[in-house]
Amino acid sequence: MKMIKSIAIVLFTGFVMSVSAQTKTVTTEKSMLNWKGHKVVGFHEGTINLKEGSLLFEKDKLKGGNFTVDMTTISSTDMSGKGKERLDGHLKNQDFFDVENHPESTLVFKKIKETSKGVYAIEADLTIKGIKKTVSFTMEVKGNTATAAVQIDRTQYDIKYRSASIFPDLADKAIKDEFDINATIVF
Repeated sequence: MKMIKSIAIVLFTGFVMSVSAQTKTVTTEKSMLNWKGHKVVGFHEGTINLKEGSLLFEKDKLKGGNFTVDMTTISSTDMSGKGKERLDGHLKNQDFFDVENHPESTLVFKKIKETSKGVYAIEADLTIKGIKKTVSFTMEVKGNTATAAVQIDRTQYDIKYRSASIFPDLADKAIKDEFDINATIVF
């Protein structure tokens, strides 16, 4: 009889915990991903769209998250006309994100630690071009909005075009290995 009560308590506790967890779907039309890539002499910046995503909360604490990015939407915002068309096309080709073969990238939270009220240290699996690597960043949650800044080393995802760490003789033609993503996620 004691064993049956123990099993019932475990099942009830699991049920209560699952009921208290809440998945919040990302409003992709209101969310923004801004990117910035740095050259030795300047930078380019732009946007990319989320295809879908969700955040998992338990008792108002962030407990999980996953996102799918639509790589076909990568777009520069610091250029116009033919220059913009060339840059956008180049970012989508095999020198960079190879969007024809890899139209989506994903981010899946693995470890989350609240460092202060509404601020979380996150480790996540980021998959770009079919290559999965761990990234770390801080996310702040206020109301129905989460913000984060993530720095990504593109060479870890086989994006080597004009990388000074791979091709040291490029001088001022080099593109830095790291690029930045600033995310505003509305749910």
